[in-house]
Amino acid sequence: MTQPSPFPVLPQGFVWGVSTAAYQIEGAVAEDGRGPSSWDAFCAEPGRVLNGDTGEVACDHYHRYPEDIALMAELGVDAYRFSFAWSRIQPAGSGAVNPLGLDFYDRLVDGLLEAGVTPSPTLFHWDTPLPLEQAGGWLNRDTALRFGEYAGIVGEHFADRIPRWITINEPVVLTMLGYGAGIQAPGLQLGFEALPAAHNLLLGHGLAVRALRAAGAGNIGVANNHAPTWAASEVPADQQAAGLYDNISNWIFADPILTGRYPEAMAGMLPEVPAEDLEIISSPIDWYGINYYNPTAVAAPGFSQRQGDDGPALIDGHELDASLPFELVDIDGYPRTDFDWPVIPAGLTELLVSFRERYGDALPPVYITENGAAINDGPDATGQVADQRRIDYTDAHLRAIAAAIAAGVDVRGYFHWSLLDNFEWAVGNSMRFGLVHTDFETQRRTPKQSFHWYRDVIAGNRARA
Repeated sequence: MTQPSPFPVLPQGFVWGVSTAAYQIEGAVAEDGRGPSSWDAFCAEPGRVLNGDTGEVACDHYHRYPEDIALMAELGVDAYRFSFAWSRIQPAGSGAVNPLGLDFYDRLVDGLLEAGVTPSPTLFHWDTPLPLEQAGGWLNRDTALRFGEYAGIVGEHFADRIPRWITINEPVVLTMLGYGAGIQAPGLQLGFEALPAAHNLLLGHGLAVRALRAAGAGNIGVANNHAPTWAASEVPADQQAAGLYDNISNWIFADPILTGRYPEAMAGMLPEVPAEDLEIISSPIDWYGINYYNPTAVAAPGFSQRQGDDGPALIDGHELDASLPFELVDIDGYPRTDFDWPVIPAGLTELLVSFRERYGDALPPVYITENGAAINDGPDATGQVADQRRIDYTDAHLRAIAAAIAAGVDVRGYFHWSLLDNFEWAVGNSMRFGLVHTDFETQRRTPKQSFHWYRDVIAGNRARA
């Protein structure tokens, strides 16, 4: 009788990776010609970020990248998902290119290749060049056009060395939390008036796909945040609210890319869309990236009062606009991360299977481009970081991926969020997602027990090949 493996087993050739983002780790925000971004401006506004933290230094990766590459080599990952800082390469978001910015990424990419780690960059991870943000940001169609030009610049420079590309990261979060709720940069509170940003981000994605291909780049995907939407009850009003939220948070960001059209349920909520835009947005991609953290429970407004609860669920510690036609509801009965997010690995299997059922042969191979947990354990008296909860979390989610593969979903790889504890957006340095502990005062890196566990999982899977 075959004994079960002590670690999650994924198919031969499965890509093992880690993820980061430029503003969260690089620092050096005013060095070597980098221009300011929307996040620099957001962090400068008092009260926007917990404890007044900023990405000004972050993990100082700009200066310490060789040490971080060495950590990845020790970990044994196949690939590293990072992001280019648009304003480091093109400080104004258009026009002149900053050669020193390209030089930094030359050093990073070449160092990764030398270490045997495949560079897998994201062109845009929320840090819009400030001049473009001040001209309307992603509410302005022109930003999508400028993004396509920027993609061409980066593609032409790196196509010969970078074998995997990601266009944009989580447009749903930038749309809903940045333009809709004001929780993240640029900090606007437009409600449903933020939806044009969703379309322009998708248009930027499509233009970037075409620009990268024209530059000779291939193996192109996107990193979209997705989660199963669970209705809070069988009450029709809650079911209807959950259906609306599901379309706004999931399908308006996936359907146009994979089918060339928006969900019918969104008719009338988006401005009139030119047919040629949808042709661009649905430019063929080679794979589809999914970022998963937990399902979302949704009810009609007033659900909390009906239940006698304390109030609606919060997003990153903030409550959504009470005028919205849905309410987010806590999901009880599961372990929780230190971010107070429920730990539901089965939700990842459910999500992946739902994509296969919804899109069929139109769904390309899938990569999990982010998945991880805020577990804030720090070094003990011996300097060790015992983060067993992160090990348990990652183990369960890798097994959930294996279950989805067994159900027929073509999942090709997994990028753990994150390599390092980093600047975690509006909650600053307070939440730690890393396999490596960062001391933000000294910049000392300490691999956690989860780092060693993930290394052993990768090695164990390779040994089975």
